[in-house]
Amino acid sequence: MASVACSLVLGRGFSCAKTPTRSPIACLRLSRAVSCKMRNRHLSSQQKRQQFKRAPTERLSLNMNAQSHDNIGCEPEEASSAGVSHSSQITIPSNDAESDSNSETDVAVSSFEETNMVIENNDEQEHPSIHLEDLIATIRNAEKIEELDKILSEKEALQAEINNLEMKLAETDARIKVAAQEKINAELLENQLEKLKTEISSRNSIEEGKHGTLDDESPLVLELNDLRKENALLKDDIQMLKLKLADVSKTEERLPLLEKRHSLLEASLMELQSQLSNAQDDVSRLASLRYECKALLDKVENLQALFNDASRVMDQPTLGLQQYHELQKKVDKIEALVTEATVSKFPSENFHHYDETLREKIELLEKQLWESDQEIHSQIQLFQESVREFHDALERLKEEIEKRSQELSLENLPQEFWSRLLLIIDGWLLEKKISVNDAKLLREMTWKKDAQIRDAYLASRSKSEHEKLATFLKLTYSRTSPGMHIIHIAAEMAPVAKVGGLGDVISGLGKALQRKGHLVEIVLPKYDCMQYDLITDMKALDVVVESYFDGQLFRNKIWVGIIEGLPVYFIEPHHPAKFFWRGKYYGEYDDFKRFSFFSRAAVELLYQAGKKPDIIHCHDWQTAFVAPLYWDIYAAKGFNSARICFTCHNFEYQGTVPASELASCGLDVHQLNRPDRMRDHSADDKVNTVKGAIVFSNIVTTVSPTYSQEVRTVEGGRGLHETLKSHSKKFIGILNGIDTDAWNPSTDNYISVQYSADDLQGKAENKDAIRKCLKLSRSEGSQPLVGCITRLVPQKGVHLIRHAIYCALELGGQFVLLGSSPVPHIQREFEDIANHFQSHSHVRLLLKYDDALSHLIYAASDMFIIPSMFEPCGLTQMIAMRYGSVPIVRKTGGLNDSVFDVDDNTIPEQYQNGFTFVAPDEQGLSSAMERAFQHYIRSPESWQQLVQKDMRLDFSWDSSASQYEELYERSVARARAAARV
Repeated sequence: MASVACSLVLGRGFSCAKTPTRSPIACLRLSRAVSCKMRNRHLSSQQKRQQFKRAPTERLSLNMNAQSHDNIGCEPEEASSAGVSHSSQITIPSNDAESDSNSETDVAVSSFEETNMVIENNDEQEHPSIHLEDLIATIRNAEKIEELDKILSEKEALQAEINNLEMKLAETDARIKVAAQEKINAELLENQLEKLKTEISSRNSIEEGKHGTLDDESPLVLELNDLRKENALLKDDIQMLKLKLADVSKTEERLPLLEKRHSLLEASLMELQSQLSNAQDDVSRLASLRYECKALLDKVENLQALFNDASRVMDQPTLGLQQYHELQKKVDKIEALVTEATVSKFPSENFHHYDETLREKIELLEKQLWESDQEIHSQIQLFQESVREFHDALERLKEEIEKRSQELSLENLPQEFWSRLLLIIDGWLLEKKISVNDAKLLREMTWKKDAQIRDAYLASRSKSEHEKLATFLKLTYSRTSPGMHIIHIAAEMAPVAKVGGLGDVISGLGKALQRKGHLVEIVLPKYDCMQYDLITDMKALDVVVESYFDGQLFRNKIWVGIIEGLPVYFIEPHHPAKFFWRGKYYGEYDDFKRFSFFSRAAVELLYQAGKKPDIIHCHDWQTAFVAPLYWDIYAAKGFNSARICFTCHNFEYQGTVPASELASCGLDVHQLNRPDRMRDHSADDKVNTVKGAIVFSNIVTTVSPTYSQEVRTVEGGRGLHETLKSHSKKFIGILNGIDTDAWNPSTDNYISVQYSADDLQGKAENKDAIRKCLKLSRSEGSQPLVGCITRLVPQKGVHLIRHAIYCALELGGQFVLLGSSPVPHIQREFEDIANHFQSHSHVRLLLKYDDALSHLIYAASDMFIIPSMFEPCGLTQMIAMRYGSVPIVRKTGGLNDSVFDVDDNTIPEQYQNGFTFVAPDEQGLSSAMERAFQHYIRSPESWQQLVQKDMRLDFSWDSSASQYEELYERSVARARAAARV
């Protein structure tokens, strides 16, 4: 017989090939050995899945050869997916021996049984039961747990269970594929068995002729029966796999429900976390309230003790009243005795003696009664006072409680609170504790005065820095800014570093913009002569900013603090020249170096802090460097979000120096020393920093509309008139305002008596107080008092101020001057005048600056002299009117925009508020003063109405801030539109 090679690979199929003739028993033994080896293989579930996915389905085949000496062999096959060789060789030769046939059948059945056992073992190892009921119970239990830690653990367990289910589902899919393959293999095996039966039957029929029929209990028949049983078991296993597949499908259908419950659990978790955060806030508030309640209980105990003392005091009048009644009874008895004595007609001598004795006793009793009445009255008064004190204390307690409750509300929180928050956030950013995006989001929340960040700050005040940082970072999510981010870089700021009007502008404009909802920050040099007691929460940041100067990097220490509700950064240079440790603000030989260094360090601070301001506003020549630095150096680094606004408060000071000094702060002298950039008109080798700011800024302003026209002329522009004309489209004048909170006669603590436009009695009392203080004549209360507060420099018209002193005396008034001069010969001249009038009863010259005294002079004076040669804006005339002092001014600059003559019929009556003159000479001033004195003396009622009208005028920063706001918004909008294009 021809031999046939048949390779039977379970899980992969059969492959057959012809091989040399081999003994059938040997082939069967080899097949059994190979089958055992296959059972001993152990692959990981992942390897098996990969094998099942990658192994192609091989069809079973059985090639039977009629030749008796041919061999049937199984060649080894290589599993390409796992890199493992699987081989099973079965050789079934043609043989007439019965034992050989039985062995052949036994080998086939044994091999099939081993395959089935491997499948069952794999199924038992890789398909653990899925406990859905336990999972559902776990989910239901998770909903009932209230504590946050347990919820978190349940969430993690649920997530792990879901992941496990997903993994088991994948494994089950793989097993289903294997089962399907095995089903195909089983069907093929059945076909092979049928063929084998047919062949055996044919062979048996042949053998019966020789050996007779086979017995039913022959080994071959038994093997065939076992093979049928195994086949039936395999079908049962396939059916079980189908049932398990159905269970897995149901599990897969439940997965969306589980995911939905998972999302619900996460939402519940977030809500519980929010409730926990709110509970922590409530606990912190309760702690503070407990402390306040304890303090209130102490006060109540003190009041109770006071009340007990009053009760004891009240008992004393009661005792005195009892004594009074007892004395009254004694008097009644005495009167009765007198009556009896009269009736009994005593001898005259005894009667007179007795009568005198009685009269003395009566007088003594009456005296005692009077003293008792006085004591009772005094005791009652003391008691009433105690009761009043008790009620007053209770009212104060109520007011304090209401005040505390109001402080907890968002609307009544002071601006210092929000500024403190801003500085904390920026400090974290500079110290690299939070990211730029987180800092931006937290700034915007503070900017909007968000209740969440307020509560977070109040709740974390007593916590550590790490816990406080974590609390704030929970609040970071996307928000939109309600306004603009504006940063002022300046050399002055009232009241901590004030020389002139610039300091008032920085604080006044900053607060007005802040009230309009904008984020406003200030950058100042850290002078050693600042008034540090007026800065709250000042501290140094744990960061050092390095800035370029003179070819190298210098370290700068950064300080932060709050001034009148505004957040302020102070730059302290670590430079050997000690730029800002000179004991003065200006007037040093190296002022150009000092302020060019500060300007470069200020822009570097903004760059390193990651700030993205909308507006950078620089002021005067001291910070005019900011504009070219920003556009020439920092814009190329990506720091280009801002528009630059430059304000020149006085074009007389322009910062003109040799061009070579410009290189110290890193600017390119060759590029900037050009006529169309920074070259000064006076010389080719000089640069003008104010000119550079005009050229490089997006917005250029000055401090009044009239002054903006004056500086376009040759006289007023001081050489910059042509530059201003060429940049006229971005140049505008905006009248400054005053800080109406600091200058308010109804709340001013510097003046003797507070007053208002509706009650001017206090103004007369302040006038009397300053006369007494300065030892001026007080004989005539209605005598007009002229005031003058100024720097004694040529710009202010010092020759006219000197003339005003004598003119006031000639017109029958009094004169008070407060101010000093940086010009030596002017200071000496006025010192001589002061000495001349030292003992005069109508003139006082105080050659100094005293802020407290200035408030009293404004409040006491009836008229105020401001005879300036030129005045960019001027604030003294506005302050004077705020205090009811009528201004006498020369029509120039901001004075022309704020004071309108009473006798000018071209001006509407509601705007007439003072006296003006045009010619800068003594005749013009004398004429204006004469008209003012005549109006004061001849028309007192009209004068009082003029005073009240002046006091009601609105010179606050609100109007000016609105104009700046409009300029800022238009510039930012143009920039954004250009960026989109």
